[in-house]
Amino acid sequence: MKIGILGYGNLGRGVECAIRQNADAELAAVFTRRDPSSVKILTEGVPVVHVSEITGYRDKIDVLIICGGSATDLPTMTPEYAKYFNVIDSFDTHAKIPEHFSNVDRAAKASGKVAIISAGWDPGMFSLNRAIASAILPDGADYTFWGKGVSQGHSDAIRRIEGVLDARQYTIPVPEALERVRSGETPDLSVREKHTRECFVVASPLADKAKIEKEIKEMPNYFADYDTTVHFISQEELDRDHKGIPHGGLVIRSGRTGKDLENRHIIEYSLKLDSNPEFTSSVLVAYARAAYRMNRKGESGCKTVFDVAPALLSPLSGEELRSHML
Repeated sequence: MKIGILGYGNLGRGVECAIRQNADAELAAVFTRRDPSSVKILTEGVPVVHVSEITGYRDKIDVLIICGGSATDLPTMTPEYAKYFNVIDSFDTHAKIPEHFSNVDRAAKASGKVAIISAGWDPGMFSLNRAIASAILPDGADYTFWGKGVSQGHSDAIRRIEGVLDARQYTIPVPEALERVRSGETPDLSVREKHTRECFVVASPLADKAKIEKEIKEMPNYFADYDTTVHFISQEELDRDHKGIPHGGLVIRSGRTGKDLENRHIIEYSLKLDSNPEFTSSVLVAYARAAYRMNRKGESGCKTVFDVAPALLSPLSGEELRSHML
């Protein structure tokens, strides 16, 4: 399975590492919008190519993994490159997934390719667990908790504030809310009751810290609806204590069964990730395998994690899966 990577940031570097861990996968090329001579990759002998030349690789790549951002890159890139390749992306703007699916599906069906969108952990692995758990326990409620982990989008939003030199923002589940759900309750929780936000900010020497803190806490769509704590620290402290990109979270389904719904059940799926982009990259490579297999069987169009049989993700044969995993 020859894989191409489009974009060589945190996610693209993670995909390259994941390919090295999968014996049936091979990195064919890395495509970039930068000057290719400025991009240094880990895999020797693999070309780094400007994106303007990507269509020349149509017959050299089985699956193209698109490592762009959901805000502006993926809405245009994924449908465009689905015209030429089987593609995978990690589009994570939940409200816009139906629109993105429609645009990509149109392009992939026209080209006879398979495109799998929104593969990762949320959307992705968490989505699967929500769907399976709600099917098993129809009388119940779903709860998703994120963190403790770094939110890259929220961190970027803080860095755009005047006077901020650098920042990291952590999303943290509220312990009391988590325990209520784990105990079998099905509370109606607001966003403020489910998560808090903790910010570590490096301010310029002459910046008004009170003004920065106020702007953070009142920022709509990011912090205004949450209890938010702001810490001002030095660049050295940020580099030393907050250099990683950890994340994770929980999907919990609390449900009841029985004649009088007398029996309670809890389904819980948990992730604890040292590196958000590297874990997401590993999911993308597994779904690249599925896209490759589905297309070889003659399938085309846009797919999500709901449409992919678990066996297609594994390098093991059906016989091996039945012998060792079932």
